[in-house]
Amino acid sequence: MEEQEHGISLENFLKWAAELGISDSPTRSVPFCLGHSLSLAYFPHAGGRGLGAARDLRKGEVILRVPKSALMTIESLLKDDKLSVAVNRHPYLSSVQILTACLIYEIDKGKSSRWLPYLMHLPRNYDIIATFGEFEKQALQVADAIWAAEKAISKAKAEWKEAHQLMEELNLKPQLLTLRAWLWAAATISSRTLHIPWDEAGCLCPVGDLFNYAAPGEETSCFEDVDSWTRASSFQRTSLLNGDCTCKSNVQECDGHDQRLTDGEYEKDVAAYCFYARQSYIKGEQVLLCYGTYTNLELLEHYGFLLNENPNDKVFIPLEPEIFSSSSWAMESFYIHQSGKPSFALLSALRLWATPPNKRRSLGHLAYSGSVLSTENEINVMKWIAKQCDVILKNLPTSIEEDRLLLSSIDEIQDLHSLLELRKVLSPSGDEIWAFLEANNLQDVKSGSNLLLSRKIKMSMDRWKLAVQWRLRYKKIILDCISYCTQIINSLS
Repeated sequence: MEEQEHGISLENFLKWAAELGISDSPTRSVPFCLGHSLSLAYFPHAGGRGLGAARDLRKGEVILRVPKSALMTIESLLKDDKLSVAVNRHPYLSSVQILTACLIYEIDKGKSSRWLPYLMHLPRNYDIIATFGEFEKQALQVADAIWAAEKAISKAKAEWKEAHQLMEELNLKPQLLTLRAWLWAAATISSRTLHIPWDEAGCLCPVGDLFNYAAPGEETSCFEDVDSWTRASSFQRTSLLNGDCTCKSNVQECDGHDQRLTDGEYEKDVAAYCFYARQSYIKGEQVLLCYGTYTNLELLEHYGFLLNENPNDKVFIPLEPEIFSSSSWAMESFYIHQSGKPSFALLSALRLWATPPNKRRSLGHLAYSGSVLSTENEINVMKWIAKQCDVILKNLPTSIEEDRLLLSSIDEIQDLHSLLELRKVLSPSGDEIWAFLEANNLQDVKSGSNLLLSRKIKMSMDRWKLAVQWRLRYKKIILDCISYCTQIINSLS
């Protein structure tokens, strides 16, 4: 019955979207907004619910248009007089805070909101890093990741407190004044908004936000370091307002100019958000969008998911202060690629640092060009990197193999329904599982309680799993770097 009701609700949503002019068809007189180019489908191993190709699609063709009148923006929401008057009394709030509060206000309206069909299809919960509890935060293990989580959590709480007076003035229901409600709305804004040129908060785009993510790969850039691309993207998710997306179409050469995104943008001449096929698709394939170049930690922070293979993932290792001062490379360019290979800048800087000070000036041009300075220098550099990586792995609480076993145990736990069943899987990775139970006040499992696992506990478990997945990928990059350095050393010895 619930699935049947969901199907009816979804059908109503697509009809509502079509009435607003949202369409994947060149003709507007259609009963549903989808069906000509796109169709809703479920992709269990690639993002869950998303949009698939309803026919063969050609790279670069328009596949969806969402008119400006159908975009949920601060501008459109402030047409509500009560909301507008209240917001104007709080000029110190950022655009993102205002859009977040406006979203909660629309939720409070219930059936009287014109956006109700859209709001009903928003996720009920998110796993962005700001929603992590203390246990899930510490499960990340890596200091930089824990710091990022603490910063995100602190920022979310501060923004909620700043906006609280506005929400009280709007007479919102008590449950919508809570930090939990704010985190949900903030996560919706962070993970679903699209860039618009007139408001840095972006817009919520019905139907257009159903596309799942495709990471920009090596084929999208002529350079090893994607950050060297011009930051002039016309389409991006707005959680990283200064981020870049390197998914271009019709690129003839890498000059960084006049390159249109295949994914989409707001087009003023047609007053609509237009989405394009970023590649050719055959009928039934999932149609994806690139909405930025992100590491896995950034994806987790802003969107609440990770990629098994993220070509833009990277790991930063501790470096001596002299390494930074001996070169002119930016600090953020010193990292280990997802493949385990040190970045161009990191290798260049280390080669120069490993050179005697009195020879650095004469060899600097070779180092900056990426040249190997000498066999001895290269071996020393590789040994130094491998040693740093080995120290990192040894100082982390768990090994790669232990993390893999733990993930298997978490998968088993997620299929269970009661604490009594949970006792049967408390084996190799039991210590961290017991810690999870204690963090969630579930110690009763020791006495054989048959207490059902609540939705809240399962949500916490999902975030815990993401933390373990993240740290496992982090360690894998470090291990691959050691292997890379060892291969170079052996080839030169």
